[in-house]
Amino acid sequence: MRVDDLILELQDMVNDARAMPLSRDKKVLISSDRILDLLDEMEDTLPSEIRQAKNIVADREQILAEAKRGGEDIIRQAEERRKIMVSESEIVRAAEAQAREIIADAKKKSQDMHRAANSYVEDLMKRTDEAITASAQEIRKARQNFKSSMK
Repeated sequence: MRVDDLILELQDMVNDARAMPLSRDKKVLISSDRILDLLDEMEDTLPSEIRQAKNIVADREQILAEAKRGGEDIIRQAEERRKIMVSESEIVRAAEAQAREIIADAKKKSQDMHRAANSYVEDLMKRTDEAITASAQEIRKARQNFKSSMK
C-alpha cells in the first residue's frame, strides 16, 4: 500500500471515530493498536519510495551515458567523413571546413542532448522529492494529531 493511501486510512479512522462524551475539544476514541499498525506500514512503505528515487537517479545516469555515447558516435562519424573527403587542395579545404561544421554541430547536439537529459532527470527528481516530502509531512501531521488526541 502507498503512503498516501495509509494516510487517508488514518484520516478516515480519526474522522469516523466516536467522540468522547462531554469532550469540548473533540477528543475521539481510536484503537492505538490500529494506528500503530498503520504507522508501521508507513515506515515499511517509505523505503520503497526512496528506492524509486534511487532508480530515477540511476535512470539519469543511464540517460546521460546514452547521450554521451550518441554524441561520441556522431563525432566519430564526422571524423570518418572528414578523412574520406581528402583529395586535391581545393576539395581538401572544403572537406575540412565541412568536417569542422559537422563536428561543431555534433558537439552542439551532444550538449543539447545532455542538457535535455539533465532537465528531464531533474524534473523527475524534483517531483519525487516533493511527493516524499509531502508524505513525510502528512505522517508528522497524523502523528501529531494522534498524540494530541491521546492527551
